[in-house]
Amino acid sequence: MKSSELLLDAFGRIQEAVHEAVEGLSVEELTVRVDPEANSIAWLVWHLTRVTDDHFADAFDTEQVWTAEGWSGRFELPFADGDIGFGHEKEQVAAVRADAELLLGYHDAVHARALDHVGGLTAADLDRVVDTRWTPHVTLGPRLISLVAEGNQHAGQAAFVRGIVERRR
Repeated sequence: MKSSELLLDAFGRIQEAVHEAVEGLSVEELTVRVDPEANSIAWLVWHLTRVTDDHFADAFDTEQVWTAEGWSGRFELPFADGDIGFGHEKEQVAAVRADAELLLGYHDAVHARALDHVGGLTAADLDRVVDTRWTPHVTLGPRLISLVAEGNQHAGQAAFVRGIVERRR
């Protein structure tokens, strides 16, 4: 199996988990927070998608799907276009309100872009430095693995919250 095939599968599993966590829920259900400090499904999916979009755009020197395809305007969030959710306070988490169609539309657009980039990767590409702010510098391979790990973590958190939402029905 090629590295690119492994990565395609990994990112595909994140997309499946995101769809399972979001599909069929109302805006109210997507914004449920199990306590006042907790993240909602909407925020978790928005954040994991923003991080993926941001990191892929940076690694492959492209514009983010968020701005290039007008998703920023569709979400109408009170954040700067570059905001990806790191360090958000409870008020910012609460501001992320979106329906399932919008959340999944943006996620699927970013997922498609990610697959375009990952599909043609070779093993040598994974050694390319993509971030010099760290010592040692970050190469593409570990950056992609961190996106897989974060995507799975947040998709799992969203699935957990969905389970609580469904039990409360």
